[in-house]
Amino acid sequence: MTTPAARLAFSRAQTYLAAGDYTWNSGMFCFRADALLAAAQATCPDVLAAARTCYASEISVESPIEFAREAFLAMPDISIDYAVMERAKNCAVVPAQFDWSDIGSWKAVSELEAGGEPDAAGNRVRGSAIIIESQNCYIQGDKRMVAAVGVKDLVIIDTGDAVLVADRERAQQVKQVVEQLRETDHAAARFHQTVYRPWGSFTVLEDGSDCKVKRLTVKPGQVLSLQKHHRRSEHWTVVHGTAKVRVGDREFLLQRNESTFIPMGELHRLENPGTEDIHLIEVQCGDYFGEDDIVRFEDRYGRTTNKAS
Repeated sequence: MTTPAARLAFSRAQTYLAAGDYTWNSGMFCFRADALLAAAQATCPDVLAAARTCYASEISVESPIEFAREAFLAMPDISIDYAVMERAKNCAVVPAQFDWSDIGSWKAVSELEAGGEPDAAGNRVRGSAIIIESQNCYIQGDKRMVAAVGVKDLVIIDTGDAVLVADRERAQQVKQVVEQLRETDHAAARFHQTVYRPWGSFTVLEDGSDCKVKRLTVKPGQVLSLQKHHRRSEHWTVVHGTAKVRVGDREFLLQRNESTFIPMGELHRLENPGTEDIHLIEVQCGDYFGEDDIVRFEDRYGRTTNKAS
């Protein structure tokens, strides 16, 4: 049952459409940076101040940029539409006709040219897939082979973190999946297979009860914190580049196809002194592999002890 406010809004929308002299805000804005800053200072100085504080807190100048968590969480939860555009005095609307999609759903993604031209049965594929007697499906597989047999009108997404299978017309309901994951505090709502850090990234290759295996990418000139672990030891093997390693009081270089062992409780650090990415395989052994089993002693990025690396 609709509310009085909803009925009033619907009636007003019908009036606007019937009048024929209103334009639709598609959410596309064009402005110079200085003009936006001036407008923000006039319309939402608190938001601008919080944004500047957040920007000043950046702990990585690489891509993707990473901001300090506390500064980012302090940003007001408001869109540019409400904060600036509805209040600014120097705005203009320009009518235009062109194809447009905000790519707000997997159905929209499935209709993009980037997904490849559809086959004779209307299927689009990104990645590796085998399709047998299926129609009007969009299939995306980042790494694994995806097979579809005798299905139609489906969106099938395999990201490595999870697999989504949905009716094309109901793919928007994926947000309900996310809500349930959050309500049950499922790890999939908090962690991804690949995690970005100021120094680079790591991808979890294996996460078992007896070991955890990661592939680390460390960017040129970056360094992980000087740290130790109480409940795990680590084995490092360099597969690309040259790493500068500290284990206890020793510092040395590891070349490609060389490895080292970090005993449980030993101080250690990994650094990239070169001009190309380091790729390294890390095997953790112990009885607990959580990211909170870290005691930090030095950290270039200002993170406090026992935060995730």
